[in-house]
Amino acid sequence: MRELLRRHPLPIRARFAHSLVLTYALPPEVLAPLVPPGLALDTYTDRSGVEHGFVAVGLVDTRRLRPAFLPFGGDHLLTGYRIFTRFRTPGGRTMRGLRILRSDTGSRLMVMGGNLLTRYHYRLARMVSRAGDGALEFEVVSADGRADLRVRADLAGAPAPLPEGSPFACARDARRFAGPLPYTFEHEPRTGAIVVVKAFRTRWEPEPVAVEVGGLTFFDHGPFAGSAPVLANAFHVADVEYGWHRGVRRTPDGGEL
Repeated sequence: MRELLRRHPLPIRARFAHSLVLTYALPPEVLAPLVPPGLALDTYTDRSGVEHGFVAVGLVDTRRLRPAFLPFGGDHLLTGYRIFTRFRTPGGRTMRGLRILRSDTGSRLMVMGGNLLTRYHYRLARMVSRAGDGALEFEVVSADGRADLRVRADLAGAPAPLPEGSPFACARDARRFAGPLPYTFEHEPRTGAIVVVKAFRTRWEPEPVAVEVGGLTFFDHGPFAGSAPVLANAFHVADVEYGWHRGVRRTPDGGEL
């Protein structure tokens, strides 16, 4: 029964007051073991011929987050860590989306509800967001210390150039890995199925911003320990209506169930 519930059974709606996504480049061999059968890394090859995989670190200030059929909802701060992936169907269609690694929230209700109805791996954290004077700040203190984060984005200076050391050749290439993508993917270990969740949104015009990252512990642990992630881009959007459809299960080869 619990597995049935965790297939993202409810459509969800919210308004993103702010969404800030930092994309980090890592060697594909670091990320490949974290991608389940059926999904493939979404990679980029730079001008020197080096291939890169990517992890998105998303920070979102949501308003009225709720099941789509309800007129009211809650305001929540959320952070998420996702791998850029691709999912191919038997008909040759390729979906670009994000494979969930971890999510954090300051709301106990979101932890309970999120882990009951999804496989987004929510954990409780202390979270603060401040916006003003042309800047946006997030501070996250995770319960286990594995997802602490402090970041300041310069909104007044947008659009900003690519971060130093970014593998992307131009802003257009970077925007393809701006996140969120049209889909998120979850994996059911028992059945092997992939749960595909399609997003919908209005007026999605992310702007590249300069960021100062004062702390980010996620890459210090587990499979990322010893890696050297490189900030590849940072994009911000504000005041956007956003939502997710019900999850749809597919076989690992992309077939419908």
